Amino acid sequence: MPTYIYRAVTNSGLIVRNRVEAGSKQNVIRTLKENDLMPISIEQIAYSSKKKKTKKKNIKDIEEIMKNVNTTQINTKKTSTVKEKINMYLSKTEKITSRDLVIFTQNFYLLKKANFNNIHALRTIIESTENVTFKGVLEDILAGVEAGENMYTTMEYYSDIFPFIYINMIKVGELSGSLTNSLEQAVKYLDSSEALNKKIRGILIPNLIQFGLLLVMLVVGVIVAIPAIQNVYEEMGSTDTLPGITLWFQGVVNNIIEFWYVPVIVIATVVAIIIFYINTPKGKYSFDYFKYKMPIFGQLIFALDFSRLMKAMLLNLENGMRIQESIEVSKNVIQNYVMLSIIETSINNILIGDSWIEPFEKSGLAKSMITEMLKIGMQTDLTEMMSKLVEYMEIDIDNIMQKIMKVLPEVVYLIVGIVLIFFVLVVLAPCIQVYMGGFLFSAAGIT
Repeated sequence: MPTYIYRAVTNSGLIVRNRVEAGSKQNVIRTLKENDLMPISIEQIAYSSKKKKTKKKNIKDIEEIMKNVNTTQINTKKTSTVKEKINMYLSKTEKITSRDLVIFTQNFYLLKKANFNNIHALRTIIESTENVTFKGVLEDILAGVEAGENMYTTMEYYSDIFPFIYINMIKVGELSGSLTNSLEQAVKYLDSSEALNKKIRGILIPNLIQFGLLLVMLVVGVIVAIPAIQNVYEEMGSTDTLPGITLWFQGVVNNIIEFWYVPVIVIATVVAIIIFYINTPKGKYSFDYFKYKMPIFGQLIFALDFSRLMKAMLLNLENGMRIQESIEVSKNVIQNYVMLSIIETSINNILIGDSWIEPFEKSGLAKSMITEMLKIGMQTDLTEMMSKLVEYMEIDIDNIMQKIMKVLPEVVYLIVGIVLIFFVLVVLAPCIQVYMGGFLFSAAGIT
């Protein structure tokens, strides 16, 4: 069994060093993390040819590690300043951002393009990674690769860091022998996703803030300003009344405040029912179908999924796979149940000798241009035609995104505008009425 020497940091900031036997470097890393030890370095030194009769050091017992440690110990309680303690804590709890993932993917792609093998590329990236948390994850991936596993196998344990689509892009690349091309796709996917999210956030966040402020002003105005106006009318003896819409909304707000638990229970129940339904097979399928048919974003979501599928199939076909095998491997990049059901039907059609393109055509989701190009490709050169289809899909996605960026602000502005008009009618109109002093005439008995 291999023997490893590790260096790690305890929760108190103590750096420890020890020797341990384990099946793989990956096992050492996982055992250390389970016992709240942050790995710094792990080096394999030898294989044990004989079984020792002495009891092995139990690395799960932290106290035993401290007693048998053979290293220079740095005790933070005695020598570390408050600033150093804070930095140590922050480094151990540092969050992994999307930017960290983008940089890793870009660097890994460049190294693979320069003919680095996976182990060499990972080691090089780990040395230059500043995020301690992400460094530990990459160490775990490296340990898995050194143990003979595929990268995606370890990535699946970190689904909170690596998106589903990202993991399956790597999986397709490793299984098809075209990891470099898959990494290039992953870089484009991450960049395009970040760019799209940034644009959407730039439109939604400012308008959502305005929307929230208007709602707050509306509620506060009804709770504070409207009763004050009513008191003025009563004190002055005016027979004027507030606008009907103001009185109606005031009643709604008062009822919500008095019986607040009713809307809370209703909303919680509706949300719980929706979540429960979505988690059922039928609900998941219906929800995924809604994603493809939803206003504004539906067409874009389908185009992105279909384009991702075609790119994966193209990689597999270029590596000599047959159509059936290509579809089988490529379906891993899809998460939507509707698209997966279409793909499964397509595979079944191949088995019985029918067209694999027909299910996409009958779904009513794919554009006729797409299916016609695939049909022509089957009659001529599918790989070449699919390459052109991928280019067409990229242009189509750009066009859809431009339409969304044009329509989305208009929709948001419309919603904010409606709330603003409602605020004017409910709150500002009575305030203006008091400011103009018209109620004084009725108070004085002048009609």
